[in-house]
Amino acid sequence: MARNTVHARLRRMAVEDALKPFSRRVDPAALGYGLVAFMSLTMSQAEPESVHEGLLALPEVVEVHYTTGDADLLAHVVAKDTTDLHRITKAILAIDGVDRTSTAISLAEVIPYRPRSLLHRLANG
Repeated sequence: MARNTVHARLRRMAVEDALKPFSRRVDPAALGYGLVAFMSLTMSQAEPESVHEGLLALPEVVEVHYTTGDADLLAHVVAKDTTDLHRITKAILAIDGVDRTSTAISLAEVIPYRPRSLLHRLANG
């Protein structure tokens, strides 16, 4: 494939927000944050902005999704150890609008984030 074609496709994908930041490739464990947890958060529906701002202020909260079911949000959190996770949990509970959390600690990553499989499927039709 021609170099200009590749560059044009990459530019188009960047404009369409198809390309995520390179920081997604950084392994938090290499930075000393080897504990991975998933926190289900129940929040006050009247204060979603304060919850979003509070979660953004915590660098250990690396990803958050709205969800269906009993919880309102699912937060992907990294910590140094369980003591650090306890500190992060208390900080999340102190955010105005967060009513309750439930935490599941990851024991091991079975299948890592893998968009490459989707790209292969799309490329092969």
